[in-house]
Amino acid sequence: MAHFAELDSNNVVLRVVVIGNADTSDANGIEKEYIGAAFCERLFGGTWKQTSYNANIRKNYAGIGYKFDESLNAFIPPQLYPSWVLNNDTAQWEPPVPYPTDGKAYIWDEAKKDWVLAPSSNKK
Repeated sequence: MAHFAELDSNNVVLRVVVIGNADTSDANGIEKEYIGAAFCERLFGGTWKQTSYNANIRKNYAGIGYKFDESLNAFIPPQLYPSWVLNNDTAQWEPPVPYPTDGKAYIWDEAKKDWVLAPSSNKK
């Protein structure tokens, strides 16, 4: 099975579909993205890019609302907070301060631009 993401005119993922390997393969049984994308286009219309659960291609599995970045050849999830920056190697958003490693639960506080103890962690 192969997974393909439909993109809108801004390269934002609209949906992800699964198609059979036979619909992505050439006469020799070799999988080719362009064959699968053309199959999806004939079936559904639109523009399609292949994605994979195990991140073998395009760094992240595409999800609705993700954006395909042509220069990184990657699907990028929506940015959770304005202060977070994109790691171009992983195509993931990262906080400006690393998550604490003391074993406690934290949530991001965008106003403070730092991790704060999760409400349930403050109770004793």
